[in-house]
Amino acid sequence: MKKIILFVTIFSALFSSCKKGLDAKIYGSLNPTNFPKTEADFNLLTTGVYKLFGSKWGYYGDVGGVNGNLFFGLEFSNLFLNDYPTDLIAHFPNWGGFFDGFSKPDFNFMKTLGSDRNHLEKIRFISKYTKMIADIEKSVISEAAKKQFVAEVKTARGIIMYYLLTMYGPVPVITDVAKIGTAAEKDLTKPARAVYTAIIASDLRFAADNLPVNPDDYGRFNKGCALTYLTRLYLNEKDWQKAELTAREILPLGYSLVNDYTSLFKTVSEKNSETIWAVTCDPTADGSQQLGNMNAWSYYCFPTDFPGNITSVGGRRTGGWAWPGAFTGTWSFYDSFDPLDKRRTLLLNRYDAVNSSGFPAGYSITRAGGMRGPIIAKYPDEDPTAFSGNDIPVCRYADVKLMLAEAINEQAGPGSEAQGLINDVCRRAGIVNIGGADIASKDAFRDAILRERGWELFFEGQRRIDLVRMGKWTQALTAAGKPAGTGAGLFPVPQYMLDLGMAQTPGY
Repeated sequence: MKKIILFVTIFSALFSSCKKGLDAKIYGSLNPTNFPKTEADFNLLTTGVYKLFGSKWGYYGDVGGVNGNLFFGLEFSNLFLNDYPTDLIAHFPNWGGFFDGFSKPDFNFMKTLGSDRNHLEKIRFISKYTKMIADIEKSVISEAAKKQFVAEVKTARGIIMYYLLTMYGPVPVITDVAKIGTAAEKDLTKPARAVYTAIIASDLRFAADNLPVNPDDYGRFNKGCALTYLTRLYLNEKDWQKAELTAREILPLGYSLVNDYTSLFKTVSEKNSETIWAVTCDPTADGSQQLGNMNAWSYYCFPTDFPGNITSVGGRRTGGWAWPGAFTGTWSFYDSFDPLDKRRTLLLNRYDAVNSSGFPAGYSITRAGGMRGPIIAKYPDEDPTAFSGNDIPVCRYADVKLMLAEAINEQAGPGSEAQGLINDVCRRAGIVNIGGADIASKDAFRDAILRERGWELFFEGQRRIDLVRMGKWTQALTAAGKPAGTGAGLFPVPQYMLDLGMAQTPGY
């Protein structure tokens, strides 16, 4: 098999025939007295945390029987939350609902979200992981195994808490196992920001100190992943010194930029020297729970009359799906690239259309002819189904270089080392080194870093967080013709959570 798919629930791991290396094991009557006990049991238990870190339609019936969405899945994923609302992606009103709301962006629709669409439900998983950590720590398995398993669970807990922070600010969580099952579970008072972020930092620090650089099972969390998220946290909190020191820890781990930027998103070259951690995908998956992860982004991005491979008959798209591409870039973003920038080749400004019968329609669709925006071709249309096998990079070495440059600049200005880090990324893209007005001041260099992050990391789910961190949310959206809203780029707490006692996000 191509790889081990780890993103399964603990129950499916126990009772179903698992794909790609996780064989079924029948335990009979499972209860706290006989499971988990052995190191193998705890390994299987720990594997369950990856359920939230896959790419499927969602998760079903987990903590409290609640269904929900995944950060790296499809709808309400990090691309919906962090790229769709920004200056990089065009407004898509065609389907209404959250497609319209996120891409406009008008986050007021989130006030009426139910639990199945609300990432605040991930608070439940924080409690679950807290209990899991306690169970592992009091077990009689080897100390080395304990550290490995606790590190994986703390990585999951830290990443979830980080994303919730970037969405709502600090949220109420339970990280003390003694409070589970008590009245504390109903206390939805938001903690102080410093208290909340210290928990994330502690989790990711422990993980970075105890995870291997190269796990035996491809797809599990690793040292570089934990350090990348810890760097992101420190940047988000503007703790520039710690961000710099943490990013520097990644430099000697053996990563390097690949020569061909486009290869990062192709199935044949998805395992490479630059990708630190990715969601592993399987072309046979379709988003159902019993299979591996899917990558459906080419199906969401390419228009229905694009002459691609998503097909069942004759090299054309079938099945009655008719849309111009739910995710397209903005022309202003396309125009911001240097024409020589190789990364712009993954934004298509024209295509030769095919009609519904699969024959050439005799015309080209172009910008002048009414294309909403350039087609985002970051994940190439490689498979003959809607769901391709391209792994989804989440942590990349290029991002680390750009984060380190930002941390250095915020402390000491645009010195030669910070310039060199950006120039490494520029040279790979085929464009000239940064210079001139872009390095004239700390503020100018910050703007240059933001532009470079947009060109390098578009459609990787980081833009909203970048804009908010750098204080550019309103400015960027106004320039793109989008309303900035009232929440400064954060999301409103839905009404049902307000009714339970959680405070509203400032600005709403």
